[in-house]
Amino acid sequence: MSVTTSGATAPRGDELAAVSARALAGLLSAGERPPRPTPWAASMAFGWRAMLKIKHVPEQLFDVTVLPVMLVLMFTHLFGGALAGSPREYIQYLLPGVMVMSVVMTTVYTGIALNNDIDKGVLDRFRTLPVWRPATVVGYLLGDVLRYSIASAVMLTAGLAIGFRPGGGPAGVVAGVLLLVVFAFSFSWIGTMFGLLVRDEKTVMGASMTVIFPLNFLSDIFVDPATMPGWLRTLVDHNPVTHVASAVRGLMDGRWPGTEVAWTLGWSAVLLTVFGSLTVRLFHRR
Repeated sequence: MSVTTSGATAPRGDELAAVSARALAGLLSAGERPPRPTPWAASMAFGWRAMLKIKHVPEQLFDVTVLPVMLVLMFTHLFGGALAGSPREYIQYLLPGVMVMSVVMTTVYTGIALNNDIDKGVLDRFRTLPVWRPATVVGYLLGDVLRYSIASAVMLTAGLAIGFRPGGGPAGVVAGVLLLVVFAFSFSWIGTMFGLLVRDEKTVMGASMTVIFPLNFLSDIFVDPATMPGWLRTLVDHNPVTHVASAVRGLMDGRWPGTEVAWTLGWSAVLLTVFGSLTVRLFHRR
């Protein structure tokens, strides 16, 4: 028995489905397809995702807020009297170096975040999107630039509070921080490589620290290499972290350490080329 409304027969279920399908097809094909996002636009979108994660989980900023202040206070007051005569004198040498150490240690979290997304299957969903495939990884790194900037600002604030006075003024400080961020971005590709190679985040942390710790402590962060034995000084002089720390220290002091800046940029280019290529290759093979 058919139901009538105003003398007309109501459409059946299959007829409604056909009408709905035609209407949906018409809506989908009514306009032009949106253009495919450029690699830069896709990378920035994933970078914004990384910053939103910080917004919703602010506790993850502990490593770039509380820890840097602890490092500045601890090393200044523990070693200042013995190495420079007073903490106030030592902070002038120490702060740029500890800033480099803290930011380099922070780069490990890029690989950890990538490994977590792999473990949860999020990365597999991103790989199905019609975007430049490495944009996912590049987005992680761009988002972590905010971490490096926050860590630098926090350490500078703590240093100024206990006596650090940069001879280069605001311009020297900004130049030093920018150079450090460039190096940290390039160095972060090591962590992303480990994030794709190993199975869990604890292994990512352990593998990354086996690289970071020797580089940080076999450098001129804490003491002048001139006081070291010849064989040790040779290792320290060829350490990329030494070049970064010396360059940042010189810029903040108001000097132009051209050689150290050139070495820093050169190391950044090498790290980006070597580990960036390896990371992208590993990402495509997963």
